[in-house]
Amino acid sequence: MAHDRREFLKGSGLAVLAGLGTGAGRAEDVAVATSAVSPGGRVERVNILQGTDSTSLFSRGNTLPIAAVPFGMAHWTLQSSGHGPWFFQPRDNRLQGFRSTHQLSPWLGDYGQAVFLPFSGEVQADADARAASYRPSESTLKPHTMKMRLMRYFADVELVPTERCAAMEVTFSEGKTRGLLIDVPGEATEMVGDRARKTVRFASTANRGGVPQGFATYYVVRFDRAWAVETKVNSKGTTVATFTFDDAVMSLRVGIGTSFLSYEQAERNLEREIGARGIDEVRSAAAKVWNEHLGRIATEGGTASQGRIFDSCLYRALLFPRVWHEVDGAGKTVHWSPYTGRVTDGVMYADHGYWDVYRAWYPLMSLAYPERLGEILQAWVNAYQEGGWLPQFPCPGYRACMTGSLIDAVFGDAAAKGIKGFDMEAAYAGLKKHAMGPGDPDRGYGRRGIEEYLQQGYCSTKVEQSAAETTDAAYGDFCIGQVARALGKTDDAVYFEKRSGNWRKLFDEGVGFFRAKHPDGSWAEPFDPIRWGDPYVEGAAWQHRFDVPHDVEGMMAAYGGPAKMADALETMLTMAPDFRVGAYGREIHEMSEMAAVRFGQYAHSNQPVHHILYLFTAAGRPDRTQFWVRKVMEELYTEDGFAGDEDTGSMAAWYVLSSMGVYPVCAGKAEYTLGSPLWERVVLRVPGKKETVISARGRGVFVSGVRVNGAAHGGGMISHAALTDGAKVEFSMRG
Repeated sequence: MAHDRREFLKGSGLAVLAGLGTGAGRAEDVAVATSAVSPGGRVERVNILQGTDSTSLFSRGNTLPIAAVPFGMAHWTLQSSGHGPWFFQPRDNRLQGFRSTHQLSPWLGDYGQAVFLPFSGEVQADADARAASYRPSESTLKPHTMKMRLMRYFADVELVPTERCAAMEVTFSEGKTRGLLIDVPGEATEMVGDRARKTVRFASTANRGGVPQGFATYYVVRFDRAWAVETKVNSKGTTVATFTFDDAVMSLRVGIGTSFLSYEQAERNLEREIGARGIDEVRSAAAKVWNEHLGRIATEGGTASQGRIFDSCLYRALLFPRVWHEVDGAGKTVHWSPYTGRVTDGVMYADHGYWDVYRAWYPLMSLAYPERLGEILQAWVNAYQEGGWLPQFPCPGYRACMTGSLIDAVFGDAAAKGIKGFDMEAAYAGLKKHAMGPGDPDRGYGRRGIEEYLQQGYCSTKVEQSAAETTDAAYGDFCIGQVARALGKTDDAVYFEKRSGNWRKLFDEGVGFFRAKHPDGSWAEPFDPIRWGDPYVEGAAWQHRFDVPHDVEGMMAAYGGPAKMADALETMLTMAPDFRVGAYGREIHEMSEMAAVRFGQYAHSNQPVHHILYLFTAAGRPDRTQFWVRKVMEELYTEDGFAGDEDTGSMAAWYVLSSMGVYPVCAGKAEYTLGSPLWERVVLRVPGKKETVISARGRGVFVSGVRVNGAAHGGGMISHAALTDGAKVEFSMRG
């Protein structure tokens, strides 16, 4: 996901930028036989700059360099340019400050943000004017710490994250008027300093939607000493305050607490998560949490470069969705509801695009982090109970973005796999509600075109992106059926599973593509399989050609058999990456990214195609799955970048699962397609369960045989149960 057409057309023009990495690896890595872990643990291998060299014109990830704990409520990043949502570029080599951010994607923007900059000497309120040089090669930028020298200000700075807070330590080598600058959106922002308590309070109400009235991120900043001078000015729509200290002060310790509830809760969070602990202790705690999470999936036998790519991808997969709940003074878990604007009991998460992440991220969680997954699913149930509808794209609350109601797949997958920890009955009520009647898609809930879909089984040209809305609805119906089946609602399951065949109504067997239909049932003309946009989303007919993950057998039959579908898949990957801009009217970045690499119409830079390579296996050609999956892993994933937008863990989760040798073609079925494992050995460690080991005997790309728990395993699929609780899966590899 970058944006759908409705969101995109608000943006600016696009052009092509050069260059994706080849993924060839550094020379010193080529012969390395093990992905050795550094003395500081797995977290030290993570490159938080991966994917950050991106613009609106060409994405290599559209990510930020984020310091946070897994699923942290507060993310901390670097701001090198304050103009718009692409506010960091690794090649700028200058910083305007450390930013508290909640941005899940530049296409949707930030909310509740604030910027902090230690300084000495003269400092300007204007963000460009105050920027200070730093040397990335001499800085430490990791998930658990950001440490660098701000050369202009003679300041060595370290920022360390906790779940909702951050500790900052600054040492000055020279200069006068040393202090901290705080930059908050809004020219009339109230900022209250209490010198006696050495604290500053302010609230950031900035947001681009997705919240009811009354939203704010509350900040409490605590210094280790009282400041001498406080100055506040306005600068280009922001409030900028500086807190300066006596000339004898050569170091500062700062704690920054945040909350969505209140100043009192922000201070409570600060005390609980940092308190009197020094920065070394806070850093060690953050590293420990990361190493425990990364350690759930241990890899052996790849190159050092592959080990760094894997851990960097797993880090990305563990950032979102963010925790939105807090522990109040009575020890109770509560949250400020982004659906009602009221403080409510229970857990809440936010900032996840189901359109992007249902394919790989949620299945990855079901394997490695099932207990966290159950809590996240309960948060979506809470959203339904608070707002009356399941969200389409919680950011942080209801937000209209992309097509379909793909939360259907999220719950369908959990139901099929027996994930615990959430109220499935309540989830089903929410799923059934948006599948049986109109909501308000423009406000971020309900299915677009549901009235037509219920009447005639498809969305016509009266509905924007009608082909994508139809296939998403049919797949969603299948997934809702799996929840109904898990609850023993057999009649409902049969009803929704029958509806899931509606994909056939827009599949034209004469041309072998999904097409748009008019309300009278006639095909929309002319048909052009490389024309992007309506009736598709962020792609053309080619990218949406295989949008039936729940009925691969039926899809193969519609193609005329497995061999013909395999031929269509091979053609897709080897033809020219030509495109017409179509309904977009300009070249959007996904087009540029597809054209930049030699994978034909297989646009791995965007999520709709992510299951396609594994369809070769269903069509009787697992060798082509193995060949192409390895090629994507080796050429489109590098230590520095992704093939396109890495949306809240989606692109990263594809790599993690594929490198393990498994991938879920259909979230909503408790099974995975076997691929080509990258590692000699993968160990999956889930608390309370026996270790699962996936091993590869021999070298090469192609699989000559598979054994599960010592017995020969036929076919190209493996069940979820066979991959959990002590399973032993062994691939035999050949060149």
